[in-house]
Amino acid sequence: MKQGTFLVTHADEGSAVVQDVADSQVHTLADNPGLAVGEVLEATLEPEPPMEVAWQVTTLDTQRSIPVEHSEEPPTQLARELAGDQPVGDLTTRERAGEGELHVLTVPPEQTADAAAEVVDDEETIARAARLGVARVEVRAADGVVSVRYMP
Repeated sequence: MKQGTFLVTHADEGSAVVQDVADSQVHTLADNPGLAVGEVLEATLEPEPPMEVAWQVTTLDTQRSIPVEHSEEPPTQLARELAGDQPVGDLTTRERAGEGELHVLTVPPEQTADAAAEVVDDEETIARAARLGVARVEVRAADGVVSVRYMP
């Protein structure tokens, strides 16, 4: 039995694959109880007998989506200040006041749009949001700075 928070990384009519957001362990489900790629589950999984190579969802406490949005707003003043102190390619992580985190990545200015799009499309962004227990993610980008705000 495994209880935790899982990200759905694959889903079709007959099965699904979920990843534990705490330890990245991957579990193949023997069937798909109505899951869609990108959803986050609070659930209990149990190995399916007799071979116990596939899993089944025995308790589904919550099933939700965490939106990852690319905002047209530029990075905040704090994000720009953090970026100013770090070399290109580095990442700074800062806790947000209250709940969540702020991640600031510096990239070559000509790669800003591509880097922001990559963060929006990366399933790890959703897994991190699930680990943090936040409700949404906002990505802002301008002039070599990409800020990722994990927010309640």
